[in-house]
Amino acid sequence: MIKTENVCKDFGDLKVLKNISLTVEQGEVLCIIGPSGAGKSTYLRSLNRLEKITEGSIYIEDKLLEQREKGVRINKVTSKERADILLEVGMVFQRFNLFPHKTVLENVMIAPMNVKKVSKAEAEETAKDLLKKVGLEDKMDAYPSKLSGGQQQRVAIARALAMKPKIMLFDEPTSALDPELVGEVLNVMKKLAEDGMTMLVVTHEMGFAKEVADRVVFMYQGEIEEIGTPEQIFTNPKSERTKQFLNKVL
Repeated sequence: MIKTENVCKDFGDLKVLKNISLTVEQGEVLCIIGPSGAGKSTYLRSLNRLEKITEGSIYIEDKLLEQREKGVRINKVTSKERADILLEVGMVFQRFNLFPHKTVLENVMIAPMNVKKVSKAEAEETAKDLLKKVGLEDKMDAYPSKLSGGQQQRVAIARALAMKPKIMLFDEPTSALDPELVGEVLNVMKKLAEDGMTMLVVTHEMGFAKEVADRVVFMYQGEIEEIGTPEQIFTNPKSERTKQFLNKVL
């Protein structure tokens, strides 16, 4: 579903990503962990072109999305083809970024209607189903300012799912939440995993990674330091740097 080959990202002289090669299979849940500044979020954002890579190749569902050398794009993908590929990828951010002047229901309906030209009736039916799925059917007519952070993040997940993506990217979706609200968002993500959604999750929630991930990637200083099953990473890490990190966070 996702394949990257030798992906690099430079900000001036700062090398944030160094030759990241990774494959995510259909239905797989892959969690990326590591210290701040390891390049985790930059890698995730490069997958939907929020960050433009400096070098390397990105494939979504075996379709070439981006290929660059020394910052110059060398693939011949048209903007229309890129847009179609990216419709298969949903993303949930640390911040919820809901439209404050629209109700919860309207927030979930707006993208399918404007981007996919779905009818209002179909968009509303889908939005109601998704809000029920994330446990917010009683908040459809509320405005974001009346919701808790956890509720707003669940709306953001429903909004991303409304575009019917095949892949979901989560960039530290619980980091902006009060600790007691984290569980409600993680429970929604667990249900998505159980339903077979392909998920790539940057997270500081080690318990979630242990329980839900098929594989865990530990990143350090812009590189993949170690990758393995949750059991291997959390109980028998090979890298000294992985051991140091886990000793601090567990």
